[in-house]
Amino acid sequence: MHIHILGICGTFMGGLAALAREAGHKVTGCDAGVYPPMSDQLRALGIDLIEGFGTEQLALKPDMWVVGNVVSRARTADGTPRYPLMEAILDQGLPYTSGPQWLAEHVLQGRHVLAVAGTHGKTTTTSMLAWILEHAGLQPGFLVGGVPLNFGVSARLGNLARPNTAFVIEADEYDTAFFDKRSKFVHYRPRTAILNNLEYDHADIFDDLAAIERQFHHLVRTIPSTGRVVVNGLEESLQRVLHQGCWSELRSFGAAVSDYRAEGEPTRFDVLEQGHRVAQVHWDVAGVHNQLNALAAIAAAQHVGVTPAVSATALREFRNVKRRMEVRGIADGVTVYDDFAHHPTAIRTTIDGLRRQVGTQRILAVFEPRSNTMKLGSMKAQLPWSLEQADLSFCHAGGLGWDPADALQPMGDKARIAQTIAELADQVMAAARPGDHILCMSNGGFGGIHAMLLERLAQAA
Repeated sequence: MHIHILGICGTFMGGLAALAREAGHKVTGCDAGVYPPMSDQLRALGIDLIEGFGTEQLALKPDMWVVGNVVSRARTADGTPRYPLMEAILDQGLPYTSGPQWLAEHVLQGRHVLAVAGTHGKTTTTSMLAWILEHAGLQPGFLVGGVPLNFGVSARLGNLARPNTAFVIEADEYDTAFFDKRSKFVHYRPRTAILNNLEYDHADIFDDLAAIERQFHHLVRTIPSTGRVVVNGLEESLQRVLHQGCWSELRSFGAAVSDYRAEGEPTRFDVLEQGHRVAQVHWDVAGVHNQLNALAAIAAAQHVGVTPAVSATALREFRNVKRRMEVRGIADGVTVYDDFAHHPTAIRTTIDGLRRQVGTQRILAVFEPRSNTMKLGSMKAQLPWSLEQADLSFCHAGGLGWDPADALQPMGDKARIAQTIAELADQVMAAARPGDHILCMSNGGFGGIHAMLLERLAQAA
């Protein structure tokens, strides 16, 4: 089959392209601003990439057009379609589908799907679970919204010679496509599902938390009675989801009365299953949030026959994910980190994890409210709370429709605001001193500020 992917450079669609290529399909694709690292990875796989969404691509005549959720029916001010290729596909009645639908029909069929859902920690927990199963010899397939350092790739098919081979997937609640407004994860039909946490996000497509809870319950409805739902016992929102109905085996983690809980610090803790010590995790991954992620992965892995003790042994070798507290470099005694955190809760937990590692050493939090939700200002009031454990905070305000100075006013002189990346780098450089930890947080490339800071720090040394 020849598939042509519209919006191929996104993390999910790029992973799907890699899986399709590994399965023997011919894959081509297009995107606006074909960009690395995904563009480099895809070309290395022999996938031809085209810049833009022009109608000349109709000449490729693929068997199926796979449409990413970046594509819409939007028009420019003069009425011209932003995605003329999509308009031509519709006008000519050509076959098209969404990425999640294609994945469900051509990759996930006949697999034991383990899906990891939640507002936060999906990528890390998916990576943990995939690594546990790999360490246990199950040779799973996986699709992760990042690059797990234990594997070096974001997607693979796994050992197809095994019957009912496990496939671990990051299960996103964002919508599927412009023509299918259900959450992506509804397509995956998991036998094992982690509901890691749930709070309000994606203000561009969800009116309120109840709307997201409804989508999570749609996921629960698809899990068979022989399946397992692994749920965070600390989350009231997830309890509301389950109260709408659950027809599968239920296992909880995190709370004092949960099936799985942890005793000890996040970097060294005992795992208790129904009150009995069954394993000990000793690793270099910081943060209470990652301790909870580990419990979720251990509970899910047990459903496919991996004991908590084997899971804990695997987690000792877990190397985390690119852009999750990733040390980009050290210069002039200053450590620069890169992290994907962009929601206030994720920002807070990330800073908390670093604070536990560095003690009283200074943390300089550098962030940009870049996600659709943050750009809309829906959660701006939570920013001072999310940043309170940082010694200084620096906000990139470019492109926002609201004034971060008002939102950060409660922080006083602990918060700085810059309109450009260059100005932001100047502010950070003026404040940084040896022994500091500069934590850069964004769900985008952040204008290359990490490399910029490291270069200037090296020059100052």
